[in-house]
Amino acid sequence: MKLRIAVQMDPIETINIAGDSSFALMLAAQARGHEVFHYDVRTLAYDSSSGAAGTLTAWGAPVTVRREAGNHFTRGEYRLIDLARDIDVILMRQDPPFDLGYITGTHLLERLAGQTLVVNDPVSVRNAPEKVFVLDFARFMPPTFIARRIEDVRRFHAAHPGELVVKPLHGNGGKAVFRVPADGANLGALTELFGQVWPEPFMVQPFLPSVSEGDKRIVLVDGEFAGAINRKPGEGEFRSNLAVGGYAEAATLTSREEEICSAMGPELRARGLVFVGIDVIGGQWLTEINVTSPTGIVAIDKFNGTDTAAALIEACEQRHAAM
Repeated sequence: MKLRIAVQMDPIETINIAGDSSFALMLAAQARGHEVFHYDVRTLAYDSSSGAAGTLTAWGAPVTVRREAGNHFTRGEYRLIDLARDIDVILMRQDPPFDLGYITGTHLLERLAGQTLVVNDPVSVRNAPEKVFVLDFARFMPPTFIARRIEDVRRFHAAHPGELVVKPLHGNGGKAVFRVPADGANLGALTELFGQVWPEPFMVQPFLPSVSEGDKRIVLVDGEFAGAINRKPGEGEFRSNLAVGGYAEAATLTSREEEICSAMGPELRARGLVFVGIDVIGGQWLTEINVTSPTGIVAIDKFNGTDTAAALIEACEQRHAAM
């Protein structure tokens, strides 16, 4: 069955088609015969006067995509799209930050329940920020502390002496992640900085030397393992995110990682989290569950010869058929 698939994402003009997961999903949807649309979350509009359910619209356009640098899409005419009547599946793919704008978008898309399939489910995305949802699986995590007061952080440090990592609770892409020396000399200054920049508390964990072995990105499609890459820090870095200079290599799962995937798979399916990327350090320490706009499938497919984007679109087809 041909579906009308709308991708809610950042401007298509500026994406890096060589590694962009959203672009790979658009290519896969198109290859499977579906009609693809693009719109910006900032064009969402809700009208309560049009009936009991109201009407949610977006200013969007049909697009044809191709893997051709500098000429990677053709866009049709913009028009007002009724997201319940004109669209079958929405891929919610705009990049974080996970802020009030993002949260408001999930509240609006939630109103499409029972009419249009939204992937990932907006209610579950709102209730599962990366560094908070992961706490449901704390048995697989390193010791983790969330706080704002320096007195609390020093108490955690005393219980877990050694180097620390301090990071924003709703950050992404390895941004603003700090490594604190064992003496904690800059903990006070960092606590002040985080308190001034972010309204929410921040996360503190012991520094894991095993990060030198890699920070593995594991992708699950509707709760099932689909592929993985191992990301290693670049020269002079301890962060392994590809966005900050890390590099990727082929990877398989350790027995511990298989256990992690098996434990969370049923919960992801139940929550409608179809496209999920989890991060595991040193083959054993779960650090994040990425549900807002997971990435990594292009690199995974490059190393493994797989087509994760097609598997994701197929999962959307199956979920839509079951509605």
